[in-house]
Amino acid sequence: MHGEYKVPGGKLVVVDLEERDGRIADFRLAGDFFLEPDEALADIDAAVNGLPVTADVPAIAAAVRAALPDGAQLLGFTPESVGTAVRRALVTAPAWRDLDWEIVHEPAVSARMNLALDEVLTARVGDGRRRPTLRIWEWNESAVVIGSFQSYRNEVDPEGAARHGYDVVRRISGGGAMLMGADAIVTYSLYVPASLVAGLTFADSYAFLDDWVLQALRSLGIEATYQPLNDIASPEGKIGGAAQKRLAGGGVLHHATLSYDMDGQVMTEVLRIGREKLSDKGTVSAAKRVDPLRRQTGLPREAILERLKDTFTRLYGAVPGHITEEEYAEAEALVVSKFATDEWLHRIP
Repeated sequence: MHGEYKVPGGKLVVVDLEERDGRIADFRLAGDFFLEPDEALADIDAAVNGLPVTADVPAIAAAVRAALPDGAQLLGFTPESVGTAVRRALVTAPAWRDLDWEIVHEPAVSARMNLALDEVLTARVGDGRRRPTLRIWEWNESAVVIGSFQSYRNEVDPEGAARHGYDVVRRISGGGAMLMGADAIVTYSLYVPASLVAGLTFADSYAFLDDWVLQALRSLGIEATYQPLNDIASPEGKIGGAAQKRLAGGGVLHHATLSYDMDGQVMTEVLRIGREKLSDKGTVSAAKRVDPLRRQTGLPREAILERLKDTFTRLYGAVPGHITEEEYAEAEALVVSKFATDEWLHRIP
């Protein structure tokens, strides 16, 4: 059995192992990480050999940590990442390049249509009717997108939204409200089979699925990092956030919104951002929380989108794709039956 795990912001951890009588055997660790002293590699191998194949990531990490000699230095990986690679081997999780990727970047549609496409394309990847896909959003209106479990009343000032021309919509994933001004946001969605994140905790899957975008941002000179649970940030401030939804049919939706430009005053007039939420971020102003890509790079939005697509293509061998007429029709029907209804928008008043 073979498993790989690229540590977000770190190195590749590779494991090979066999299963005998319900236990791990012939375990070998490899990768492009750094480890001192050299003999610690054998200690890690010995610690994992003999563990039950049912051992979870914390149990494997604890065994590795207990076996390390005093003063051992692990650079670019952790005992937990070894555990994750083991779990991925035991469930035969594919690597990114094992999948046949396509990138979709099509003309603008409404915010509701973008949300409906997310649900439709995730379901189709889950049941095998579509290849794993990265989709870049384009939209023809400004919108507030609230999380699946947020209260409309608590998050949005309807008068402020109307005054500034913002539609209000609700997505199927959790997380917080996003102010999506026309041409002021970079948003993308990943539609992947559940097998790609097999062996990862829900929390770890966020950083795993967005590691490629950190690489793209760093290539633009931004010191991008992932801040648990779901923030993408730099030393200058938050850049954006991610959210996920896992469908029963086996598809996983992972989408993220990055701020390209921002009017802080509009944000405070459209969103009801409570002081308690701001206080745990170490700031007293919503406008100061987000540091847009335009200021950090000086590049047009289109150039940033091209860098994202180029990076994803280089890393995973993706090819250009498109949304079919059948998929558009299914999404349009879902807008009518769900995303444009008051029942959905106000399901949590």
